[in-house]
Amino acid sequence: MPDDRRAAVLGSPIAHSLSPVLHRAAYAKLGLTGWRYDRYEVDEAGLPAFLQGLDRTWAGLSLTMPLKRAIIPLLDEISETAASVEAVNTVLFTEEGRRVGENTDIPGMIAAMRERGVERVEHAAVLGAGATASSALAALARIQVGEVTAYVRGAARATEMRQWGERLGVRVRTADWADAAEAMSAPLVFATTPAGSTDALAAAVPERPGALFDVLYDPWPTALAAAWSARGGAVVGGLDLLVHQAVLQVERMTGGAAPLAAMREAGEAALAARQRPTAP
Repeated sequence: MPDDRRAAVLGSPIAHSLSPVLHRAAYAKLGLTGWRYDRYEVDEAGLPAFLQGLDRTWAGLSLTMPLKRAIIPLLDEISETAASVEAVNTVLFTEEGRRVGENTDIPGMIAAMRERGVERVEHAAVLGAGATASSALAALARIQVGEVTAYVRGAARATEMRQWGERLGVRVRTADWADAAEAMSAPLVFATTPAGSTDALAAAVPERPGALFDVLYDPWPTALAAAWSARGGAVVGGLDLLVHQAVLQVERMTGGAAPLAAMREAGEAALAARQRPTAP
């Protein structure tokens, strides 16, 4: 194995990704001076050629949308966790040259919730029905949740979420997105929708909210997260998820113990710099 190793995050769009900040902070803390971590704009069509162009210096890849499912046919094997939601966010390259797919989003979600004291809930609400929502269901299944209500748009999405529930062993009932304000009273609310989608729900946050897991990190806080915090509710943010899943990636790629505190500090500083107004 070469001493100089490479890793990167792939996706489209990718310029916003904080993954390089987190991984480079880890390398610096671990003294891995020969390691580098970059970002590459890669879509589904360009993914096969990108993989073919990698040499033995590559240790692994982080994947974001739209590649988490597109990568699967190009791998030699995937973990049970990744297979459970048909989504891979991490690729590891073995010494034998095999491509192994992992999913650190799900254990990252669990670790982020536990850090905020969320380990078991009787009922939860999930806002949205995309790939992140299915990962949320998988995470909820592992913290002994009771019934989950998924608030979605359209019958097809509702059917899809019920099917994911059956597959993951979670009781899922579905409700129309128009009634999403009702979700605010759940002990745990998982917001998995794009920026701006939940802003109107901020007014529906109850006087004593439970816990909110909002997977966004830029912009932050979201209107919903700000209203939740103002009423004293526990909030798990997208940066929490990003850091915890990146910790697992670093450990799997390097074999070292990832420095959680240093990675979080680097991520917070990068986000603060983005939100700082620029001089005219």
